[in-house]
Amino acid sequence: MKFSKLVLPGVTMVAVTYGLARFSFGLLLPAMNGSLEMSEFVSGMISSLFYLAYCFTIILSTVITTKEGPRRMIISAGLSAFAGLLLIGITPNVWVLALGVLLAGGSTGLISPPYGAAISLWIKEDKQGKANTWINSGTSFGIVLSGVGAILLTPNWRLTYLIYAILTLLVLIWNFRAIPKDGAISSLMFKKGNLSIRGVKGSIPLIFASLTLGVSTAAFWTFSRSFIEAAGDYSDWQLSGFWVIIGLFGVLGGFSGSLVEKGGLSLAYKLGSLSIASSSIILSFTPGNLVMTYLSAGLFGCSYIFLTGVLLVWGIRVFITNASLGIGVPFLLLAVGQVIGSLLAGLFIGIWGYVTSFILFGLVGMVATLIGPKKRNKKVIKHTQ
Repeated sequence: MKFSKLVLPGVTMVAVTYGLARFSFGLLLPAMNGSLEMSEFVSGMISSLFYLAYCFTIILSTVITTKEGPRRMIISAGLSAFAGLLLIGITPNVWVLALGVLLAGGSTGLISPPYGAAISLWIKEDKQGKANTWINSGTSFGIVLSGVGAILLTPNWRLTYLIYAILTLLVLIWNFRAIPKDGAISSLMFKKGNLSIRGVKGSIPLIFASLTLGVSTAAFWTFSRSFIEAAGDYSDWQLSGFWVIIGLFGVLGGFSGSLVEKGGLSLAYKLGSLSIASSSIILSFTPGNLVMTYLSAGLFGCSYIFLTGVLLVWGIRVFITNASLGIGVPFLLLAVGQVIGSLLAGLFIGIWGYVTSFILFGLVGMVATLIGPKKRNKKVIKHTQ
């Protein structure tokens, strides 16, 4: 199958599920708090539903993809994102908002394993690493789009979500037409994989690293925009620009596959985890300085997308016989960590304030640098790309 025919719709589907349906929530949260009269603790609980739904759906998606192939789950992800965004846009209260968040968050869990499987099924082996990292970087394009939308539509967060829903529907139609039906290419056959992680060498460090990184990033995704709004005298476009910077620099994370190949997985992981920890600490000390907040945003965006790409490559390498499981396990544990982190962030901010809380989450990121893949022979790395 032609590289662009699968990768381009994949990038857009990841953009609308991760960028619009999931991570745009933190950008629009202050306006939603005002409209729906939510406290920081309530908004933290609502935010944790994104990750909770993700935890459930990525397990479901991994199982179904492993048994049936990728097409059904890719289409389901688009439908879930569309319904979630639509409900958020028309929500009259926090209960309907919570339902919309569950559906929107669930779409991200549905999309990750099947696209990993689709790449392993329909893209040539020497191009699979490149395809995986570029589809993963679709998150950044979605974040940029959500930031631009906030600048143009502020403070109409409901209209913003309705526009996102329409865009998601168009992307869903594109993917419906682009993804081959199972068995459509006679020379290829989807092979059922092994769902067990027991006895898989290297799975334990991967699990703990993913969980710790999830905790460390939750506060930034959910409360960074609220933090700088409370700490500095910023205009609406400057606040939205903060989000755009996260997305723009996140595109650089698409090159994680190249760095893994050249410098090794261990070095790439340590560099990424150290950078993501630094972004929270920088923001905690300089929330009122526009240049430093944008520096923090750029560092976070680049390192987050970079790290998810590293986890993706690491996971596929550990679960080498099952690409969907290799993506599902680290991304699931990343989300479990974000559930815990989002709940704790809302609680800590209410008790100690933003500065202390962001320092704490930065320190958790520092701990994550101590957990990572061991150095391996470069020949092995090249073979698994």
